[in-house]
Amino acid sequence: MAAAPINIDTDVLVIGSGAAGMYAAIEAARGGASVLLADRSLIGRGGATVMAQMTVAVALGEETPDDWRHHFDDTIAAGRGLCDEELSRLLCEAAPDCIRELDRWGVGWARKDGHITATQAPGHDRPRCVYVDFINTGPAVSKTLRAEIARHHKSIRKAGDLCVVDLVVSDGEARGAVCWHLTSGAPVIVAAKATVLATGGLTRLFRRNSASANMGGDGYALALRAGAPLIDMEFVQFFPIGHLAPRLIGMDPIMWDPFRYKLGGRLLNGRMEEFTSAYGSDEDGKYVLTRDLATYAILEEVKAGRGSPHGGAYLSFEHCSRETLRAAFGPVIDRLAANAIDLTRMPVEVAPIAHYHMGGVKANVRMATGVPGLFVAGEVVGGANGANRLSGNAITEALVFGRSAGASAATRVKRSAQSKHQIRPSDSAAALDLINTEGFSRGPNTAAMIAQLQAIMTDDVGPLRTAQTLTHAMAQIDVLDDELGERPPTRAGNNFDLQRLEWFDLRNMLVVARAVVQSALRRTESRGAHQREDFSTTLPEWQVHQTVRWRDGRLQISAAPQAAAVLAS
Repeated sequence: MAAAPINIDTDVLVIGSGAAGMYAAIEAARGGASVLLADRSLIGRGGATVMAQMTVAVALGEETPDDWRHHFDDTIAAGRGLCDEELSRLLCEAAPDCIRELDRWGVGWARKDGHITATQAPGHDRPRCVYVDFINTGPAVSKTLRAEIARHHKSIRKAGDLCVVDLVVSDGEARGAVCWHLTSGAPVIVAAKATVLATGGLTRLFRRNSASANMGGDGYALALRAGAPLIDMEFVQFFPIGHLAPRLIGMDPIMWDPFRYKLGGRLLNGRMEEFTSAYGSDEDGKYVLTRDLATYAILEEVKAGRGSPHGGAYLSFEHCSRETLRAAFGPVIDRLAANAIDLTRMPVEVAPIAHYHMGGVKANVRMATGVPGLFVAGEVVGGANGANRLSGNAITEALVFGRSAGASAATRVKRSAQSKHQIRPSDSAAALDLINTEGFSRGPNTAAMIAQLQAIMTDDVGPLRTAQTLTHAMAQIDVLDDELGERPPTRAGNNFDLQRLEWFDLRNMLVVARAVVQSALRRTESRGAHQREDFSTTLPEWQVHQTVRWRDGRLQISAAPQAAAVLAS
């Protein structure tokens, strides 16, 4: 028998509780709105922020003279001609206020002589990346935002274990969402005057990735089905030096980045030769190669038969003394030792790993999408970073865009004439029908299907692509789509039915994977993180955004001149 839905009413629904979602909730509450902060995992402990170890780009200028315009220039240069400059400007100009607000809330930015200190990261013209410490910045930001919610914002309710099945759109406006409560199995209808998507990126689509298990592109699929367009879906950023070997337990695979640009870690091929100068940058002991070029260089060495034994490159700190390493790494040295890694005597192997997505939902500086009442925040927003994200801009983007989305959502609530937004039964019927599916078999092996999709995306839609690999990927995605079917398996009980959860995950992941592949197949050039081996040059005529829309159950992709569109508020 179908379970009766639980009905919840709120002013603002925020979906996703990483830094972007939590900051959006705080700002909406400060604007006088009641907020429901919902996540499929624990509030403030899922997504990418809590896993981010490194630095946050912001032009504070406390140690070295700086200005947001310099940060903006570097962001635009990294984006390879595709940045939405209004979004990039917001990102850089508003960052100092956000960073200083977190400082007042007690995040604990590292200081030197009383000033917030900054380090230089690849692509920046000066030191401007702040941090808590080199392996704890993301967790510290998450903890600070959780504490701020708990201390001061009683108007923010929190709901974990909620899988959002679909957004509700009525009369062309976003009205909330239909969810599935994983613990009880009950459907949940959330009516809201404004909805904020802060669900992060899509890196779970790839076999090797640096994000959490709930980063499967849910926000992109939800936005598409609600009628909001996506842009730049072909631009997936691969972190070039994700840990590959020897085995590393209990540590982040992207941990090497800050130490490399702090100590000048040397990238070596399988012949123990430095090689980056052959690909556009003689690093001369410094970490100056941007992520797209470093990724390309490593994979080209591997393809040429000059890779390390496990299919990557070596990263060596053997030129550093034991004392220097201890001073830089601190207790991390002991954790490495527990993994039998002695950096004074051995290099480690590294290789590109899926890390971030530059594309996403099309939005303006108010974080408004093409659907009135629907706002976006953080990595789910497309356009600010163009074809290649500048190092350090990810948490900055989460904070700035989260704050902007929350403020815009609160403003919409104030302008709403209705005391509450009612959701008509007809508007939620299709999603409720999926949740309450009865009488169907247990269906396919969804866990195996996710692993197969990850293999397809890694092998055929990775950093180096061709028409042949992309066409092959599309054909395999079609097969998975047919296998998944249009209905989830029968409910097996009320508590954490993983097969049903994986079915809903695949429903979103396959749509998003298709958007990435089709966009990559259409872009017949190489630019930033999109590298076509069969079209190796960057072409002026391709300085355009590709827009993805959902039409009659299918994706429709078009290219438009690089310009910010006028979007609904």
